[in-house]
Amino acid sequence: MGDVVKNNCVKMFLTFAAAAICLAAFSGCQTMRRDIVVSLADEATHASLAELEEAVIRLDGAGAASRDELAQARRQVTALEGAVADPAFEALVAAWSGRLFVMEGRAADAQRELQRSQSLSPHNIPSQMLSFRLEQDLPRRLSMIDRSLEIEGSRGELLAERGMALFDLNRFAESVAAFDTAFVILAEKPFYEGAYRAFRDRAWELRDMAQGTANRTIYILRQAEITWRDLIEITQSETDLLRFLTAGRELPLEILFTQLLNREFIPRTQDAALTEWPASRPSSAEVVLRSGAAWFLWHLNAENRANRGLLTRFSSRFAAMPNARSPVADVDIRSPFIDSILGCVEAEFMYLPDGRNFMPNERVRGADFLSALRRL
Repeated sequence: MGDVVKNNCVKMFLTFAAAAICLAAFSGCQTMRRDIVVSLADEATHASLAELEEAVIRLDGAGAASRDELAQARRQVTALEGAVADPAFEALVAAWSGRLFVMEGRAADAQRELQRSQSLSPHNIPSQMLSFRLEQDLPRRLSMIDRSLEIEGSRGELLAERGMALFDLNRFAESVAAFDTAFVILAEKPFYEGAYRAFRDRAWELRDMAQGTANRTIYILRQAEITWRDLIEITQSETDLLRFLTAGRELPLEILFTQLLNREFIPRTQDAALTEWPASRPSSAEVVLRSGAAWFLWHLNAENRANRGLLTRFSSRFAAMPNARSPVADVDIRSPFIDSILGCVEAEFMYLPDGRNFMPNERVRGADFLSALRRL
């Protein structure tokens, strides 16, 4: 009797064991099958998802994407939506879709995509990046990024976002450090550096911005170029070099522009190749070139030194030397700008970018202009 019970127990154990093995095998086969499907799907769609990430990041770095560029990226999103029945994959597509909605000015749609992405795959990196961009309060945005970095560690994508947030907060030295670290970590995704290098370089130019610099000045200096109006605003705000005109008062910029133009502190043309002045007058909205910046700086220098002889210091010498050649390769000695350009280079207000040429037709950077003002 005991042997029968013992044999039945053994049979039952073997039956349950076999069932467990079958169940495990079935489950394993199902898991393996799903893994294979997802793996194959990843192979087929990974490149497209990577292309979408690159497209979005490049558009973000460009600052002002065109309607056609946004439409092209949106088509990439549409092609990937529903392509893989995998929550993690769908979450990434939704997050990048949300980033596009932010660029399109559709905050509500972006918020909806953020919620969908996080419900499918909580805390994925692109959805975190999207949540940062949806936060309008900059100090709070930076705090969110820092909390994510504490959890995720030094993720390059998060560090790039930190660089952007610090840039927007005018904390330029810290912004440079964040970008430089991010670019090293993201070496396998060079499009991040390609997209944000201009911001990093601008931050580098502004890293030594003095405490107390007016916010309006910082805003102007962050732009890729400055106008005559901007140039005058920086000069009036950050120096007392216009005191001979203002007597310490803050005059309207258009009035200052007119007075400076009439007194020839602003040239009628910025074309250093001309040898005669045109009859036209520039507007205050005209973009400042290096030739124009040199003219303004040198005339300001002569005024503040009470030495107008500086304005013909070099041309008068060349006039007495029939075979004289300009020491600057791309500025003729007959150019009206020769005195200003040579004077600024000699006084080290400005420089020769390649050691030979002044490059008078290049647009002057606001940070470079402010540095020259301070040296003056």
